[in-house]
Amino acid sequence: MSDNLVISIDAMGGDNSPRVVIEGINIAAKRNSDLRFLLFGDESKIMPLLKQYPKVAKVSKVIHTEEYVKNEDKPSQVIRNRNTSMYMAIDAVRSGRARAVVSAGNTGALMAISKMVLKTIKGIHRPAICTIMPHIDGKYVMLDLGANTECDAINLAEFAIMGNIFAKHALGLKAPRVSLLNIGAEEMKGKEEIRQALKILKNPQLDINCTGYIEPHDIANGAADVIVADGFTGNVALKATEGTARLVVRLIKRAVKRSIFAKIGLPFMMGVVLKIKKSMDPRSYNGAMLVGLNGLSVKSHGGTDGKGYAVAIDNAAKLVRQNFVDTIRQEVEKVDLDELNQESIYEGYYL
Repeated sequence: MSDNLVISIDAMGGDNSPRVVIEGINIAAKRNSDLRFLLFGDESKIMPLLKQYPKVAKVSKVIHTEEYVKNEDKPSQVIRNRNTSMYMAIDAVRSGRARAVVSAGNTGALMAISKMVLKTIKGIHRPAICTIMPHIDGKYVMLDLGANTECDAINLAEFAIMGNIFAKHALGLKAPRVSLLNIGAEEMKGKEEIRQALKILKNPQLDINCTGYIEPHDIANGAADVIVADGFTGNVALKATEGTARLVVRLIKRAVKRSIFAKIGLPFMMGVVLKIKKSMDPRSYNGAMLVGLNGLSVKSHGGTDGKGYAVAIDNAAKLVRQNFVDTIRQEVEKVDLDELNQESIYEGYYL
């Protein structure tokens, strides 16, 4: 297995594991012939499923454990239990047996264990949860989505650096537009740490295409490629966006049911409707990255299906091939954010 790209899998994480996990691996393996898998979990539940997918069984190795992290478990309760499928899957990345880990399990536990086992990259104070979302003209990257509810200016600047690199790798952008999520577009709007982070990001030493602030209503308009926020704000914005998307779909369905003319015209609009549905399908954007760690840890949505889980695996494999973690490490080594922060203060930006 060492000659291929090995992905470590928490086979017991998620609402419908390990069935959905195996289905997802089957889909991802068809698209990525070089992938091999280490599956951590209950062998008695995994093996019968693998028999249904002989090709998956050939590229997979099962490491048995009956213990796993439940959705209701607090991170403090499970963080030091080395016998859970989640812990063992993450540790496989630390030991070098795998290049990335994918789990649909408890988000808080995944972040806590990943941070403890993999450690943060030198120069990064806090890791962040990062994902890809759709806007009117394509896709954008957003972080942090819940790992850090309170952040200072340096934390936000670090998120911007990591998000900038993520957008280059995942979206193929040469100079992503990086914006800080704020309550207004004017430079003096928002909390002090946001204003100070903007000054840091404007420093030419960072070589970041920082476009200033972005307001929530402009997110869907494609005004930025990377949106940076503290974990509390980012999580609220993400869930509000997801809720709005579901609302739009429900309103369209309701309008069609209540209008005879809409029903008559629906066959002619079916192609457009299906295209919209596909662009808003959350499975297409599954797989949030825990960036800033000495290893790639990917969080799949707990309630996804095989198609969504496969996307999470695809994204993990893509970032491994592009040496995403090493690139972040190299970029962080180039600058001293603490020094840049002091420069922004001493230059009188807040005096």
